[in-house]
Amino acid sequence: MWAVPGAARSEVAGEAGEYLRIRLAAPPVEGRANKELVRFLADALGVRAADVRVADGASGRRKRVVVTGLSPADVVQRLESA
Repeated sequence: MWAVPGAARSEVAGEAGEYLRIRLAAPPVEGRANKELVRFLADALGVRAADVRVADGASGRRKRVVVTGLSPADVVQRLESA
């Protein structure tokens, strides 16, 4: 995922090369953007926030996110329909 903090609202904003671009309505300060990413993805995917975690890239824009209980294909399908 390619996270873009500081947006007016959190939303999926298309693709950026091989990454899915997500705008986040939170500043990149004190982990707020990561918390908003987890919250946004949990809501969009219909899972608990505890099932979503940032596995790599917590301090950068490029992140690897793990969603427990969903296959990668399920994640893509749910985000496309969100």
